[in-house]
Amino acid sequence: MGIEPGIMAGAEPYSAKGGRHGALVIHGFTGCPQSMRPLGKAFADAGFTVEVPRLPGHGTTPDDMNRTGWSEWTAAADAAYRDLAARTDSVVVAGLSMGGSLTLWLAQQHPEIKGIVLINPAVKADDFGPFAEGAKATLAAGERFLPAIAGDIADPSSKELGYDKTPAQCLLSLLDGVKANEAGLSRIKSPALILHSQQDHVIPPGSVELLRARLGGTVEYATLDKSFHVATLDYDAPEIHRRAVAFGKLVSG
Repeated sequence: MGIEPGIMAGAEPYSAKGGRHGALVIHGFTGCPQSMRPLGKAFADAGFTVEVPRLPGHGTTPDDMNRTGWSEWTAAADAAYRDLAARTDSVVVAGLSMGGSLTLWLAQQHPEIKGIVLINPAVKADDFGPFAEGAKATLAAGERFLPAIAGDIADPSSKELGYDKTPAQCLLSLLDGVKANEAGLSRIKSPALILHSQQDHVIPPGSVELLRARLGGTVEYATLDKSFHVATLDYDAPEIHRRAVAFGKLVSG
């Protein structure tokens, strides 16, 4: 199968047909499925039916992304979940960064989700005040883009396929979505696995602290001591695969 026109090589979605347990794996802000494909393959190797979708505006150009926002990303995540749920008996959802935010949104909409894996998720909107102010100042100056945030990885041999600049309006839309998510955290009863990089240069630690205090279901927490924000492509990737797959098998029954 060739590359879809306009999509960066390596940014294509990933699917794998497996058994009756499903795993939906969601990438982060300005990134693409490349950052989550190894985790998707780990689930597939364990027998899961897997979908790693490409979110609207991602994996193409920053200008494309600038025409999208939280409502488009949640709609795409919801469509991917419903499609996978229709083909399987149960679904676990895993997300990195904004993918974690979307995972939390899905868990609020679909309480039947068996379990959620949250890898350095964006959760506490107030901690992103400097990002928001920078985005607003950029737009007020008649500009559209901020510096890139993709690629926070400790391993020098690894690289995230992401944009070289950040659409300011999209960042504000994300933070609005993250803020809206907060009110419903206690209603999430799906078991959760939180995987948290101790050296994350993108997401402030308040997000994980808020999650651990507010989530309404059982919470398993583990630190990632060798990786930065994009931990799925970093030194701790094998540990993420091991823990996420074990958790997925446990909650899926």
